[in-house]
Amino acid sequence: MHDQSQEQNKHLLSTIGPVVPVADFIDEGHASACCELFTQCGVPSVEVTLRRPNAWDSVRKCIELMPNAHVGIGTVIDADQLRQAKDLGAAFAISPGISEELVLLAQSLDLPYYPGVATASELMLARSMGLRAVKFFPAEAAGGISMLKSLGSPFPDMAFCPTGGIGVKNYQDYLALGNVSCVGGSWVVPSQAALAESPDTIIAGLKQVYG
Repeated sequence: MHDQSQEQNKHLLSTIGPVVPVADFIDEGHASACCELFTQCGVPSVEVTLRRPNAWDSVRKCIELMPNAHVGIGTVIDADQLRQAKDLGAAFAISPGISEELVLLAQSLDLPYYPGVATASELMLARSMGLRAVKFFPAEAAGGISMLKSLGSPFPDMAFCPTGGIGVKNYQDYLALGNVSCVGGSWVVPSQAALAESPDTIIAGLKQVYG
């Protein structure tokens, strides 16, 4: 991919946060209710994970209900999923690991794509393929903030979206790092039970994160 495209990808990573909701929606109804609150609270993006057979229905619902937000696809692990993400009009795609096949396909599709890395070797592979923005996963298990600080010196041009083990108690510590553009987290995605029991509490929490 051209350098300019990678700069655009890097810029996109800074606009979909500060926290990208990592959503494992139960069904379309769950997605719809969350999208309503996300829109009300100015949430700029959502990553819908492909962990359920009906996940694509939730993707379509998010794209329909959040037209001004960046709706991305998460847990992309094969080429067909990447192509479907492009066909549906997803704003970006994210994988838990890195695959040369998927990086090249995403580049050919002109789809902003953030593969997951956990080591310096994986980061070198990503950089050798022209990438300048990646997911850091699983963040806490892979060394967390100290690991990202260590990677910052040898890779000063790389931007990260850490995901995995990040929550309300530590997300601001990650965002304080110069090489972190945003973080991914599931804690900002309310469950169906929480939506029914305490919507006001959810709204207050979202507004605290997204201002």
